[in-house]
Amino acid sequence: MNSFNPKRVKVLSDLPPGEGPVVYWMSRDQRVRDNWALMYAQRMAIDMKRPLAVLFNLVPSFLGATRRQYSFMLDGLALVEAKLRDYDIPFFLTVGQPPRSLAGFVGKHDVALLVTDFSPLKVNRSWKESVVGENNVPVHEVDAHNIVPCWVASDKREYAAYTFRPKINRLLSEYLSNIPKLKRHPFPWKAAVSNTDWEKAGDSLRVDESVGEISGFEPGEDAARAMLNKFIKERLVAYADNRNDPAKNAQSQLSPYLHFGHISAQRIALEAGRHDQNLKSQESFLEELIVRRELSDNFCYYEPAYDTFESFPDWARQTLADHRSDPRPYVYDTATFENAETHDPLWNAAQMEMVKTGKMHGYMRMYWAKKILQWSLSPEQALESAIYLNDRYSLDGRDPNGYAGIAWSIGGVHDRPWFERDIFGKVRYMSSSGCKRKFDTAGYIQRVDGML
Repeated sequence: MNSFNPKRVKVLSDLPPGEGPVVYWMSRDQRVRDNWALMYAQRMAIDMKRPLAVLFNLVPSFLGATRRQYSFMLDGLALVEAKLRDYDIPFFLTVGQPPRSLAGFVGKHDVALLVTDFSPLKVNRSWKESVVGENNVPVHEVDAHNIVPCWVASDKREYAAYTFRPKINRLLSEYLSNIPKLKRHPFPWKAAVSNTDWEKAGDSLRVDESVGEISGFEPGEDAARAMLNKFIKERLVAYADNRNDPAKNAQSQLSPYLHFGHISAQRIALEAGRHDQNLKSQESFLEELIVRRELSDNFCYYEPAYDTFESFPDWARQTLADHRSDPRPYVYDTATFENAETHDPLWNAAQMEMVKTGKMHGYMRMYWAKKILQWSLSPEQALESAIYLNDRYSLDGRDPNGYAGIAWSIGGVHDRPWFERDIFGKVRYMSSSGCKRKFDTAGYIQRVDGML
């Protein structure tokens, strides 16, 4: 089965089409291959016998993103533009707030249909609502990010993975299908199209230059596919045993590529599913890729307050409130956290891994966030500091996985009550001594210290 499933599409505006082209407003899924939104846009354009274009709107300041994230994104988009030429599909870049920028493009080209990809984040959804309200054009949204479309997987906020898992598993046979290939588009764009001036686009941004580019991740879908192949060949077989050991290089390293949409989660699942040298590792990896990752989208989609204390379950809000006045062994402000100047060498190493590489090991991110809770004056302050730091330094910041992971660590989201203790109440606790029992913490600290 490889046909397009219409349940992947949500009609946001059902207006009569214009006389011009079909346009895919690319946002979250920045790739050409394995992109359900782009394939749907082409299918509609061919049915209507219209040209097809891809439009990306560059927002000069997005949720605290720095030069690090913008450079990675722009370099990836330059590769998207080049690859689209092979399919006779032009690429356009606009700059500014989406409602106004898109209104100008839609009006100028009398766009027949605007197709966009899906994001559960508040800012992206507000953009789409404004675009729908201010433009006389039909708008269709396609979930090209999740294997099972978010609105199909569940119609409510799920309590935990154990409530979400059976829903996803029942639907995988319908949605985890082979992915058809994009075609060379048969209806050409009528006017000449200039290549994007990417240097000018980068210079136009109003971003924090103090967090610079990194060299550990090469952007683009070819680099993402190479990273996937390396993981499957070298590390997947031992993933179940080693994935929670920060001293070992066992993780897939795919999260930046998934965040920017340089690779499809569906493609990753299909390729990993063919590699059955260790079924335990395969199942462990697919659990993280599918159930846990799509649960994060579910959380942000159905919980508008996903980045606040109010998103925590009732039991967690109550227990954290009961322990607000507990003495803290240490109290640090955000600047001290940012500079990795706490008393804890293990925590400092986790922070510096993120600063230096743009990524933190998943196990360490849990420890890192929980200690921010323990060393902050309130859970609200802890949440604010953790989100700020993650979004500032991580390539995969500003992402449902980040918001859900921090909410799990600080506020018990998708978790259950544990034994009660100071500060944490019944929220799960982690300690440096517990980490030492699980992995070589000294080796991890030494590895981070040796990073450039």
